[in-house]
Amino acid sequence: MMYDIVIIGGGPAGCAAGVYAARKKLKALLLTETFGGQSIVSDDIQNWVGAKSISGFDLAKNLEEHVRAQEGIEIKVPEKGAAVKEIKGGFEVTSDKGATYQTKTVLIASGGRRRKLGVPGEEKFNGKGVAYCSTCDAPLFKGKTVVVVGGGNAGLEAAVDLLPYAAKIYLLEFGSALKGDPVTQAELKKSPMVTIITNAQTKEVMGDKFVSGLKYSDRSTNEEKTLEVGGIFVEIGSIPNSEMVKGLVEMNPIGEILVDHKHSSTSKVGIWAAGDVTDDPYKQNNISAGDAVKATLSIYNYLLKTKK
Repeated sequence: MMYDIVIIGGGPAGCAAGVYAARKKLKALLLTETFGGQSIVSDDIQNWVGAKSISGFDLAKNLEEHVRAQEGIEIKVPEKGAAVKEIKGGFEVTSDKGATYQTKTVLIASGGRRRKLGVPGEEKFNGKGVAYCSTCDAPLFKGKTVVVVGGGNAGLEAAVDLLPYAAKIYLLEFGSALKGDPVTQAELKKSPMVTIITNAQTKEVMGDKFVSGLKYSDRSTNEEKTLEVGGIFVEIGSIPNSEMVKGLVEMNPIGEILVDHKHSSTSKVGIWAAGDVTDDPYKQNNISAGDAVKATLSIYNYLLKTKK
């Protein structure tokens, strides 16, 4: 069987694409390991448009229910796209289960995964004081002392996001100097709320039921130190889940898929991408969903033209 579209991913982008593909009566297949995307670990999301407050679990449930309510879309879960190759008339998608699916078009909405610290306590307190999205979670840390790990643009922007909420902010950088935008650096250095610590290697996330501290090593002296904090924002970059189309579409040096932001199309005719897997600078649920809608409508128009 030849599908009109195979959607890879079940986060906000993949689910938005699924809804629109079904409404356009496309023969659609959605492959996803799970529904919800990266935000499933968030206890309280306050910037998902249409909901003043929603947990990541409930957001995932709502997304899944919305897709499953559509007629005509086939859903395979847990099953994720593992490889895409070009064939005559379209593409062949191979899943992690070893199944193959032929399709006229592909929408990559596989998202990304946060680069982790890889230290004791990080996974234990994920969602219990350890956070990876300042835009989503900064309001939850009102009045608390927090630490942001990462001195690049992501870390600096996270610290700026936290300024209206946190009582005090520690900004930890592994190297000898911050790497982010100089203007943002200057803004943070002026704030009495912000303490910048360089040459800091995070060693352990500490706590009981919730984060209570962070242990780090001063790389210039090898002295271990502890910060008493109520929250830890890990901002050391993310890894796009783009391996399945490596060599097939153009990517930037960090593996993000390059897209035409007008249509969300990639360098390969017949393949579109949306969400955190792309080079869009704003990794946000609302933007991912909107870009996926744009991609699906573009795919619909493409299929209409190719039928002629």
